Amino acid sequence: LSKKGLVARYTFSDIITQDPAFLQLIEKGRRYAKVDGAVLLIGETGTGKELFAQSIHNASKRRGEPFVAINCAALPESLLESELFGYSEGAFSGAAKGGKQGLFELAHKGTIFLDEIGEMPLNLQAKLLRVLQEKEVRRVGGDTVVPVDVRVSSATNVNINQKVKRGEFRLDLFYRISLLNLRLISLSERLDDIPVLFLHFVTTYCATRHVDPPAILEEAYDVLK
Repeated sequence: LSKKGLVARYTFSDIITQDPAFLQLIEKGRRYAKVDGAVLLIGETGTGKELFAQSIHNASKRRGEPFVAINCAALPESLLESELFGYSEGAFSGAAKGGKQGLFELAHKGTIFLDEIGEMPLNLQAKLLRVLQEKEVRRVGGDTVVPVDVRVSSATNVNINQKVKRGEFRLDLFYRISLLNLRLISLSERLDDIPVLFLHFVTTYCATRHVDPPAILEEAYDVLK
């Protein structure tokens, strides 16, 4: 798994915070890890959505199994479909001999993390919904189905409720992926974490360069806040 990059490297102990509200989110994440429902992580870019997804995986009974992540906004629809569900030999020009496993198959017994799921095209949303309902995938160009046992974690930095109202995101899929949900707060909502994080980054930077960390004045923290 490590050679393939299909591992979750972070745990809840890697999350640096002293903010009471953020500590509550970590505790809720630990509780979510004990059950097997789909998790939707909501928050601005940089709030730590994948960090939480990996931590939930590593605290769950699926730890030791694959953790597979994909950014749904980074690929065009045609590529995203074959990446998620795989393809059969001869499915399209240039298809690999013997076909290719999709990410759902690679994540079997583990977790698949669908980042930026709010950007997924409607056509693909319908296919994803079927996979979640039937717990099986059909490769692009294939005529057989492959059973999969996968926990789905999703993340978005857009307001999916508004997308549902505009008809841009399926309501039935929204319910499927948000059985459990967490709204991660931004750094601007937890200013007291800035000194803790800044000290961590400075100390880490100095350690990699074998120099003593500098003294940091309170005035510097005030400016950063």
